[in-house]
Amino acid sequence: MTATGDAVLPGTFRLNNVLVAPNIIKNLISVRQFTTDNNCSVEFDPFGLSVKDLHSRNEIIRCNSSGPLYSLMPPAASSSSCALIAAAPAAVWHRRLGHPGHEALFKLSSVSAISCTHHSSDQLCHACQLGRHIRLPFANSSSRALKNFDLIHCELWTSPIKSVSGYKYYLVILDDHSHFL
Repeated sequence: MTATGDAVLPGTFRLNNVLVAPNIIKNLISVRQFTTDNNCSVEFDPFGLSVKDLHSRNEIIRCNSSGPLYSLMPPAASSSSCALIAAAPAAVWHRRLGHPGHEALFKLSSVSAISCTHHSSDQLCHACQLGRHIRLPFANSSSRALKNFDLIHCELWTSPIKSVSGYKYYLVILDDHSHFL
């Protein structure tokens, strides 16, 4: 857990004291917290769930679910599950969304796609700095091999994707004289 805050769910639903856990892959809610914060009840059945007003027992929203989890989906967006929009620092959203720029985060926040607790354009992101890092050029060398195999250059590297044969390691050998690989 990295932070706590309040969240607004689609419709008029709210959640207080939301725990932000950046490494979790699904947004999960506490049914007790949800029913307490929204003065409602939740009824589960094999096909989904119904959220009902606690006093009148009128159905507020019906969400059909498939799979192992019950999804809370607003009626207008029945094709996608509702996302828990927990207020989190801009740096957390920056990491979650693949390191977009400050302008992109500000635009997402302004259209309520994300909820940032604070924006700071002067924060340095280590991953972004490494991504913009460039290697200095090699110094010019006047030494050359006079015949094949006098000098060879080797590089061993690992690929994140296996080859057709199932290998992940590659060895590149360059002959300095002939420039054959």
